[in-house]
Amino acid sequence: MAARLYPADNVDMLRRETKDKLIPIALGLLIVGLSFGASQSESPFIKQFLLRLEGVIYDVRMGLLPIERAPSDDSIVIVAIDEQSLSEIGRFPWPRRTIAQLNNALFEDGAVVVGYDVIFSEPQINYATAVLDALGETAAAQTRDDLQALIVDFDDDEQFAASLANRDVVLGYLFHDEPNPRPGALPAPLLEQNTLPWPVTQITSLRSYTTNEHRLQSAAAGNGFMTTLPDLDGVMRRTPLLMHFDGKLYGSLSEEMARLYYLINDIEIRTGAIGDVATPESLHFGSVSVPIDASGRALIPYRGPSPSFRYISASDVLNGKLPPETFTNKLVLVGATALGLGDVVATPLQSIYPGVEIHASMLAGILAENFPMAPRWADGVNLMLLTLGGAVLAIVLPLLSPLWLVALSLAVIATLTGINAWFWSEQQLALDLALPLLQVGVLAALNISFGFVKEAGRRRALKSMFGHYVPPQLVDIMMNENEDFSIEGESRDMTVLFADVRDFTTLSETLHPNRLRALLNQFFGEMTQIIFSQRGTIDKYVGDMIMAFWGAPVADGDHAQHGLDAAAQMLTAMAPLRQRLVEQGLPPIHIGIGLNSGIMNVGDMGSRFRRAYTVIGDTVNLASRLEGLTKYYGVELVVGEATKARSRDMVFRQLDRVRVKGKSEAVAVYELICPQRELTEQTARELAHHELAYAAYLRREWEEARNMFEQLARQHPQTQVYRLYLQRIADLHQRGLDAAWDGVYERREK
Repeated sequence: MAARLYPADNVDMLRRETKDKLIPIALGLLIVGLSFGASQSESPFIKQFLLRLEGVIYDVRMGLLPIERAPSDDSIVIVAIDEQSLSEIGRFPWPRRTIAQLNNALFEDGAVVVGYDVIFSEPQINYATAVLDALGETAAAQTRDDLQALIVDFDDDEQFAASLANRDVVLGYLFHDEPNPRPGALPAPLLEQNTLPWPVTQITSLRSYTTNEHRLQSAAAGNGFMTTLPDLDGVMRRTPLLMHFDGKLYGSLSEEMARLYYLINDIEIRTGAIGDVATPESLHFGSVSVPIDASGRALIPYRGPSPSFRYISASDVLNGKLPPETFTNKLVLVGATALGLGDVVATPLQSIYPGVEIHASMLAGILAENFPMAPRWADGVNLMLLTLGGAVLAIVLPLLSPLWLVALSLAVIATLTGINAWFWSEQQLALDLALPLLQVGVLAALNISFGFVKEAGRRRALKSMFGHYVPPQLVDIMMNENEDFSIEGESRDMTVLFADVRDFTTLSETLHPNRLRALLNQFFGEMTQIIFSQRGTIDKYVGDMIMAFWGAPVADGDHAQHGLDAAAQMLTAMAPLRQRLVEQGLPPIHIGIGLNSGIMNVGDMGSRFRRAYTVIGDTVNLASRLEGLTKYYGVELVVGEATKARSRDMVFRQLDRVRVKGKSEAVAVYELICPQRELTEQTARELAHHELAYAAYLRREWEEARNMFEQLARQHPQTQVYRLYLQRIADLHQRGLDAAWDGVYERREK
């Protein structure tokens, strides 16, 4: 959970919290509205973008979850005009008599329906007629008679037409957008406008057409268009089963082959209503239903990468290399697969895919009633997901932590994808997924981005708030830890330090202000660096005094030890600092430090005019008094009893038990001597001797105590505390004590 900063003013806190939630919610709801608008938009740019995106998702889904192969697929065979055929038979187009031989071979072997994904648009040259026309009147009568007799033998179109007659053959023709059609008429339509209760103009239409040579078209049992129309990105995902031209409806090659296979003359087009408008919904071949969209197109039921059907080379058919009954009861599609003939398209499964196999896939889908479809209710479901589901996410996501936000977004994406995949694989329903996924992704990205912005603001606020008080490493910890850092007042167990320059008043009176500033800057800089190195927080600088504490804003379980280490390092650093000051012509300085631990209040305190992050409480006041005691005891560091109790491996000398101004209870105060590892035998003996002397003092054994303190004072004349106790013993012995005396020193000065 991101760290939050709460202003002291509750109204400001509420306003900020509300703003942090309402802004992403409002932006999220705006995105939901834009998603709804995009789904209904007529903008070509938006429609193309969404269609392309949906196409990519469709391709991935088709590749991962191909439609199961239906048993009837085995009844469809593709006779390929492939590289082998071109090598053995010759370049294409072949003579029509060769095509006639191929057609005869297929039916003689038992083919049921044969469809040609090849167009025969021009009459083939009859060489006997061509020679006769070239000779003209100059030809001898016998020559003319001989040529006239050969015309029938050289009429390949007639031979091909004869092979088509009385057989279930479907020839393919083309609709296209070339402005000038070639000569010829379209075959008879499936239906005309005057027989339909809905306008045929809804159905896909192109401007022109190219048909087969008239005799061939008339001889064929059926004629179907071979036109396939890719999506905007050039990928073939759906293809027309119906097209309209000049108020008439025409069927595709696969539709016509299925019609002949089912032995029906007419197909039924059933409609559904979109609002008040009737639109095509399905084609019916008797009891067999094929779903189509309002434009007459159907999703292509690919069974997998090519080849998904049995391929037989046309040259093997013509050369009689196949076993008998190869084509018995089969539906045969004849088409070009050689790359040089150009009948290849891009599909969701392959970038180079034989065009003839698209017709085979459509035919297999009709026979097996195995088509993917986009149901009419899909648009309504999509709108519901975009509006209701999007609105819920827009409201919920801003309330979550980044981890839960990402987890929920991924869960929603996975759920939408899983449901979509289930409908596809189990029900063969192609539901839109692009816009819902895009909406979830944008909402998640918005809230994550807003979180980054908020986090950046939080980091700036933390640096602004704590950067002058807290060492950089602690600021980094505060930014990276999943913890709430509050500047509201709270009680914590902490350690506080006061460090004061001795005789600063005299210094300030004798030094020029600029030189005094230079001195203090060096002092504060050196001491602050040490405090920061021990994870301390600077509370304030007051004149010549530094106040620091440990345990906030980042909790520190070892705050007392860090405070002691900082104090010891500060005293050690004073010697080289004094030397530098002397070299600069500045007076040397000495400091006193008071250190105490315990419960204190920490937080943002002050008025609306000025505020500070500080600590207050009896523990803090006592630390200040301890700093004042350093001059009285002639030491540089006085430590409270609570700090000593929390320390590790440190050696102390008990200075006294003191009742300071403002407190009724006495506290033990100590001087930090050194870490345990640095304790020498001589110092250990001195401390033991001092402890015995102090114990005698508390027992009122004045003579014994005086003798021991005198011995200590002679051996260690630089230690002021021994002379202090000798003076105190003399005073107490002279004026006498009452029975309630407990050895506590009453300190009335601050």
